[in-house]
Amino acid sequence: MTTRQEQFVVEIKSFIKKIIPNPLKPVVHKIYRQMFDGSTKVGFSREQFKDLAALKCAVSYNRYGGYCVPLSSRHRPAAKKIMSNDVYEPKTIEFILSNYDDGDVVQAGTYFGDFLPALSKVMSPSSKIWAFEPNKENYRCAKITLELNSIENVELTNAGIGAKKEKLFLQTIDEAGRSLGGASRITSVESNAAEAVQIVTIDDIIGHERNVSIIQLDVEGHEKEALTGALRTIKRCLPIIILEVLPNSNLIESDWFSANILNLGYQKTNEVHGNSVFSCETKHQ
Repeated sequence: MTTRQEQFVVEIKSFIKKIIPNPLKPVVHKIYRQMFDGSTKVGFSREQFKDLAALKCAVSYNRYGGYCVPLSSRHRPAAKKIMSNDVYEPKTIEFILSNYDDGDVVQAGTYFGDFLPALSKVMSPSSKIWAFEPNKENYRCAKITLELNSIENVELTNAGIGAKKEKLFLQTIDEAGRSLGGASRITSVESNAAEAVQIVTIDDIIGHERNVSIIQLDVEGHEKEALTGALRTIKRCLPIIILEVLPNSNLIESDWFSANILNLGYQKTNEVHGNSVFSCETKHQ
């Protein structure tokens, strides 16, 4: 402990002795010991900090804006990039910015909002970003990211997306007990590593009137269900579809994908940062 800290503790003790009535001193002393972990150090212990209900986060910035990053997933790639004042998946962001054509953008798997400051700046006054994040901690951070950048054209929903409205679970920690961050995945299995989440469909949330330019899905193996719940919107608007598909997924080669997406005139036209981009050629004919 530094001399300044020691002096602060002495002054606090002296102040308490002067203003606290004798009958209340045992109670105040107990509170003091709880706050300072029974020692002369100023602050909370590591365990006390972990138990606080307050959001544990850090604020960082890059060329697009400010971000509220959850400290629990600071080891994850996106969080590490943002906390070093860099941009995560810059080519994906640039692709969306270059191909946005005045409609809405749907982003599922919003995380703490690492794409939102960049995307929100190019939206026309009549357009929106429909952002979905099922992880409660990530959702709270994403809300703060919106506030940090004074973003008003984002509809942020604390839910996962799927084929129908239902309650499922979200695995948020790995086998080692570390946060999965943006890699949290929806599951039907309840466990100590999962939290209950609401599932909604893109079709139900967006409705029949909005024009959608781009749908970006980062839903960790839940792509088929997410697309199933968006088929009305896809058939109506023929948006660009950006899929981050897991390496062991066979979705793109499946009969379902061929019958429901490729048969509409879609074909793979690009790949950025491992994301497969599908565009509908008939839309531009």
